[in-house]
Amino acid sequence: MRAIRQETLGAPDVLKEEELPVPKPGPGQIRVRTVAAGVNPTDWKHRESGAFLGQPPFVLGWDVSGVVDEVGFGSTLFRPGDEVFGMVPYPYGVGTHAEYVVGPTRAFALKPTEVDHVTAGAVPLAALTAWQALVDTTGVGAGDRVLVHAAAGGVGHLAVQIAKARGAHVIGTASEPKHEFVHSLGADEVVDYRSADVGEAVRDIDVVLDAVGGADQVEKSVRSLKPGGTVVTLLPFDAPETAARAEEQGSRIAQMLVEHDHQGMRAVAALVARGALRPTIAETFPLAEAARAHEIGERGRTTGKMVLTVG
Repeated sequence: MRAIRQETLGAPDVLKEEELPVPKPGPGQIRVRTVAAGVNPTDWKHRESGAFLGQPPFVLGWDVSGVVDEVGFGSTLFRPGDEVFGMVPYPYGVGTHAEYVVGPTRAFALKPTEVDHVTAGAVPLAALTAWQALVDTTGVGAGDRVLVHAAAGGVGHLAVQIAKARGAHVIGTASEPKHEFVHSLGADEVVDYRSADVGEAVRDIDVVLDAVGGADQVEKSVRSLKPGGTVVTLLPFDAPETAARAEEQGSRIAQMLVEHDHQGMRAVAALVARGALRPTIAETFPLAEAARAHEIGERGRTTGKMVLTVG
């Protein structure tokens, strides 16, 4: 099979299209013939640093939408020919930037018939991250005030929609040119992080979802909270004084890593099916142009998601 593999860490040009053996599903696994696979910031971070994966060789990618090709022993949820989408276990189940991928059966859900594979391939990692932050971790519901940082980004633009679907009042941060887009997602308010101190401009917040990271960002997020609120940050930070301040006001800072999740994928699929959740596709690339997708993504100006298509 064709796959995008790297043998060294480094810039996008370390990504090479290679021929690799087709993987065999083991017990409790399925093999999916990839039609589309999302590209996420975690991909280029792992490409450059190794992060959780360590040293190459490896094939990147966690998002996938495609067709079940083979079912391993004991797997009963899907049959060959079923169209599914999902996120292979993060971080060690990596490998969707290839023609075939193997993963646990319960990392997948049936693809909603209302969308195509490119749309579905953009959803899993970012939507599961938002779902697990807003629903599982903080229980966002009707009337809650939710602040989503980087609301035009991959996780952010889906988080806005999930929070709105649960009845929350949503405030997003974005640069001024992206305000109209964030409002179109359903955000009630949008704040320009470049011209305003968000920690001062936005107050009385129940939940902050921070996909930006860093000690300064977490500090601003804590200032926005009401007593007892929660900041969910997706990146590590080192700010003991901020953590102590949050504890003093009865607030929580939760550092979250997304997990593969069958029930979460089914919940996300239901939102997609009824039109309450739609990823914005910034650009698509054929599998062979994965390096170009990384180059564009690393500029940090993408609105929504990028997707690799596999013919």
